Amino acid sequence: MRGIYRNVLDAIGDTPLVQLNRVVGRHDARVLAKLEFMNPGGSVKDRMALHIIEEAERSGELKPGSVIVENTSGNTGVAVAMAAAVKGYRCIFTMPDKMSKEKVDTLKGLGAEVIVTPTNVPADSPESYYETAKRLARETPNAFYVNQYHTKDNIEAHYLSTGPEIWRQLDGKIDAFVAGIGTGGTMSGAGKFFKEKNPDVKNVGVDPIGSIYHSMFHTGKPSEPHVYKVEGIGEDMVCGAMELEVMDDVRQVDDKTCFTWGRRLAREEGIFAGGSAGGAVAVAVQLARELGKGKIVVAVLSDGGRAYISKMYSDEWMRDNGFLDDSKATVRDLLGPRRGKVESAARLDRAADVVDRMKRFGYSQLPIVDATGACVGMVHEVDLLDAIVGGKLKLSDTIEAVVHPLQGAVKLDTPVAELPKIFGQDNVAVVLEGARCTAIVTKIDLIDWLGRRPARA
Repeated sequence: MRGIYRNVLDAIGDTPLVQLNRVVGRHDARVLAKLEFMNPGGSVKDRMALHIIEEAERSGELKPGSVIVENTSGNTGVAVAMAAAVKGYRCIFTMPDKMSKEKVDTLKGLGAEVIVTPTNVPADSPESYYETAKRLARETPNAFYVNQYHTKDNIEAHYLSTGPEIWRQLDGKIDAFVAGIGTGGTMSGAGKFFKEKNPDVKNVGVDPIGSIYHSMFHTGKPSEPHVYKVEGIGEDMVCGAMELEVMDDVRQVDDKTCFTWGRRLAREEGIFAGGSAGGAVAVAVQLARELGKGKIVVAVLSDGGRAYISKMYSDEWMRDNGFLDDSKATVRDLLGPRRGKVESAARLDRAADVVDRMKRFGYSQLPIVDATGACVGMVHEVDLLDAIVGGKLKLSDTIEAVVHPLQGAVKLDTPVAELPKIFGQDNVAVVLEGARCTAIVTKIDLIDWLGRRPARA
């Protein structure tokens, strides 16, 4: 029957490309997000895990009764555990202790054994999750070590799957490819495919500060690694699955950029993704600005946001880790997703129609827009009332006589701390994106936002 898969593994791939709109400038290149979290295991790692396991089965390295062992930051473990459940293998995973509880619990839910190891140790330390996995693979009878960081099958998975899939979806019309680099497989495989199809495609890797790849690419030498909080990208060692030569650039992002852009994706685009996706989109938007209108940038969103609810999507966690400073909060933070089309009026609208609109929507003021949709003034109910009661305005008249010049205009990056000053001038805050009004902030909006913030110690 059509639409029925033999098992969940057949559902891997064919993830959508979704255009980003609100986080991208009007004059910038088109940015398309590759929603890899829509794979059944929730991440791009589904492709690699299935390919490696099936290659191992073909070669005879993996056979009935085998135990799969791997070091993982979470997503590879989920992908491997999902495939193992279907195929009947036992799994043992090692994970660094910076990973979210949701990831650990997901692996256990899929029937895997999880061993948590320290994060802040060198890659070659016996305590690291790499070395612990290697030791377990040596000590466990009939074990198969996935070795995602160094196997070329990781690269091949994306060369055969991710790259061709994006190429087909866009009929070859792609100008830049952006992906976070961890093991390196996604960029090395898909990036290699794009370069073979069109050498002008710009492959840009995204590397967190604290990882070695940025330095490796630009200087040929690894930098001194240090701990960072974003999960799933970056490395403290050179991986065999990372082919630096396929990239045209490697750009750095810090933890705050990854988390704040991830939260922006959720609140402004409705895409609930992880921190590495936030980093990829931050670089993709930067690149779109540089390339300009008419070009296409594809950014890989490696995983979804559900594994980070207790971390980057928790205001308390963000604040405790220094990523959310209320003293620097902006109108964007206050509004969250509450932006879009705002009810408005025109100078030549009849007073009766404007009064009806105010009554219907419960507004005490309406922005006045011109023929292009640009906000050019405001009309307040108190002025309408005074004019009508005083006989200066009939309900059949246009409202032009009571329209006031636009005051209290703010932008998304206006500090929240400036709003009381605007309210003190008896204005509401009119949020402009370009010339268009996309929201109105009132005193009660500010009071409500202040009241919903967790109390600070």
